[in-house]
Amino acid sequence: MTERRQMDASEIPAFVFDVLEVGCDICAVGHDSYVIGEIDEQTQASRTLDRILEKYGNRDPLRWQIVAYLWSIGRFVELTSEPTRH
Repeated sequence: MTERRQMDASEIPAFVFDVLEVGCDICAVGHDSYVIGEIDEQTQASRTLDRILEKYGNRDPLRWQIVAYLWSIGRFVELTSEPTRH
């Protein structure tokens, strides 16, 4: 079994751009999560989205950095039950 590559923090802007270009709306949800499009968007773009996700590799260790980047570019949904902390 080959080890999956780890995404580098410097790739976050390009990753977000690539996801948006394929037609999937990516946004932060609160301050600790993000989503990549709705189910119908993911289904329509599944092959291309799969290639993008494979290209960038494991994003899990960068989750909070991706969320912070999405907030910085105005791509977020603020949860009303969560205190704001920018």
